[in-house]
Amino acid sequence: MEQLLADNQALIDQLIEIVMNGGVNVLLALAIFIIGYLVAGGVKKAVLRAAERNPRIDRTLASFFASMVRYAILVVVFIAVLSRFGVETTSLVAAIGAAAFAVGLALQGTLGNVAAGVMLVFFRPYSLGDFVEVGGVSGTVADINLFTTELNTPDNKTIIVPNGQAWGNVITNYSVKPTRRVDITFGISYDDDINKAMEVIRAHYDADERVLKDPEFFQGVIKHNSSSIDIVTRAWVNTPDFWPVYFAAMKGIKEAFDANGIEIPYPHRVEIQKQG
Repeated sequence: MEQLLADNQALIDQLIEIVMNGGVNVLLALAIFIIGYLVAGGVKKAVLRAAERNPRIDRTLASFFASMVRYAILVVVFIAVLSRFGVETTSLVAAIGAAAFAVGLALQGTLGNVAAGVMLVFFRPYSLGDFVEVGGVSGTVADINLFTTELNTPDNKTIIVPNGQAWGNVITNYSVKPTRRVDITFGISYDDDINKAMEVIRAHYDADERVLKDPEFFQGVIKHNSSSIDIVTRAWVNTPDFWPVYFAAMKGIKEAFDANGIEIPYPHRVEIQKQG
């Protein structure tokens, strides 16, 4: 009888020890989870605050990185919680790594666009509102995210360019500089007076208030063409005035040439007939 009581007491003591150890593990796991969760949230906020102080870092990029850091911390916390209950986490980490590798292979095109989006947002070759040419298409930048760049064309079409194509090709930004140069070549006849033609051209640009005085307007004979003398003109304007000045010059100088008897030559065909 005494032996039976002793065995029962030993069993009870073992159960109490198991329950105590289990309770301690539960409390420790709960503490690890709560602290890890709070730390993950605090790190995310810290990353966002640091990004707001840096003008080179876009809000979208900062939010993406902050979320990635938070989830990485939570994964570590989850593994630490499981280890408190005696779960073998080595195989779990290997499984997570294998899953991440498989997902990376399946989404390598998408991840490439994400990587390109990060580069675009960080280095800022173009910003919202800029008129650019990327990936063989041109338009005004309407949106930049981690996957695509959205362009609006002058004829009101929307073009979606994958960031991988944008970053991997030549990017031409027509809006990043405050001024641009309007280059136009005008052809006159070999019979016309070059100096008079250049005076007519200069008079037009001098009368256009949108043309900047510095850098100075330039014109010169650039080529003796097959049927014309070509005069190149280079006028500096504020970037928003580029096309208005261009169109005004094309129209105004043609009218000025007509008023001053200066011919803009065009190809002629001469037909020679032989008498039989």
